[in-house]
Amino acid sequence: MHAAERLDPGMVARCSRCGAVIARGIPNSLHLTAAFSIAALILYVPANLLPILRLDMYGATSQNTVWQGVQMLFQDGDVLVAVVVFLASIFIPLLKIFGLFFLVATTKWNVKRLKMSRIWVYRVIDAVGRWAMLDVFVLAVLVSLVKLGRLATIIPGQGLLAFALVVVFTLLASASFDPQLIWEKPEAGQ
Repeated sequence: MHAAERLDPGMVARCSRCGAVIARGIPNSLHLTAAFSIAALILYVPANLLPILRLDMYGATSQNTVWQGVQMLFQDGDVLVAVVVFLASIFIPLLKIFGLFFLVATTKWNVKRLKMSRIWVYRVIDAVGRWAMLDVFVLAVLVSLVKLGRLATIIPGQGLLAFALVVVFTLLASASFDPQLIWEKPEAGQ
């Protein structure tokens, strides 16, 4: 059993038996998490309002947002795929951003009665983070570019960069949050 001690920024606690990292002291954890979360929230709007791709095929041009893609999948009868795309691309990222804001606010102001809620929210965010869809999304775009390259012209839309940045900023926000702060009162510099 290890004694729980406060880690200074940049310090790492290791297991005395196996040497595995138990905890890290992340400098300015709450500030970084808040900044990355705000950036993700700002980019969330254009990521969902601007077209992801523009498809030019035989003179016909089509531009679709993520939401329009979900609607088209649903109308075509691909309900399960539509639900997965909606959850992974629209709902879960927004939920994750608000969860990160909840963690920062309740940790910063040391709201004692929400400590168990913070633990639950952190665990959900940590579990969801493993299912980030950026690599799958980029792979799908690349496959479509290769497969349709001879038949159509596919141009990345403005929403594609915003969408990718939302994923990156939420990952950075999750990684910069120090879960040790859930159980401790953060110092003034945090």
